[in-house]
Amino acid sequence: MTRIQPLDAFAPSAFPDPATALADPNGLLAFGGDLSPLRLVAAYSHGIFPWYSEGDPLLWWSPDPRCVFAPDGVHLSHSLAKFLRHCPWTWSMDRDFDGVMHACAGPRAGQPGTWITHDMLTAYTNLHLLGYAHSLEIWDAGALIGGIYGIAVGRMFSAESMFSLRTNASKLALHALARVLRERGFPWIDAQVPNPHLMRMGALTLPRRQFLEELAHLVAQPAPRDWPRAMSPVMAIA
Repeated sequence: MTRIQPLDAFAPSAFPDPATALADPNGLLAFGGDLSPLRLVAAYSHGIFPWYSEGDPLLWWSPDPRCVFAPDGVHLSHSLAKFLRHCPWTWSMDRDFDGVMHACAGPRAGQPGTWITHDMLTAYTNLHLLGYAHSLEIWDAGALIGGIYGIAVGRMFSAESMFSLRTNASKLALHALARVLRERGFPWIDAQVPNPHLMRMGALTLPRRQFLEELAHLVAQPAPRDWPRAMSPVMAIA
């Protein structure tokens, strides 16, 4: 029987080969370790991410296949494209990372809990302060109504979660993020695990081996320095 491996507490950059991840549950690779910035950046650089529930061991995953978006492949339905042309909302980036993460961690219909634990909130806020984690916010008359956050290492962006308090707000957050990333030379948005909603929005799947080969090239590239800044005025989406 294949067993998942414990992580070495004293080697935060060391992870097992993703090829050794379990097929069922898909992508389960290792357990233990911590959520230190060094370990998280190393994990994302190798196509690995943490995902666990409150009270469970810290689990690390690398699923096969991998769900991704091409930044120019986010699909807008006809009705959403029509709404976008007259949309009064605005967007910003890194203006309220804390608000986006806490909203993503909030209760959702049909879900008894959240995987965005207190430790996760603290860890990703630290990554944000270090310049790795970013949020994109959707605003309506100064109220935060939707958003998405994720991790950028080199020229790969791994989207972690998004939320919506108004119909279409999370979809437009992804749409705006895709435009920001496309303009900065990101060929993929990592969405990790496919689901019907993501596939309807234009996501596709890559074999893990292909994803990791491309990832190795992308994380070695210099990260952009021209992210839209928190102090910039929010800009119209349309």
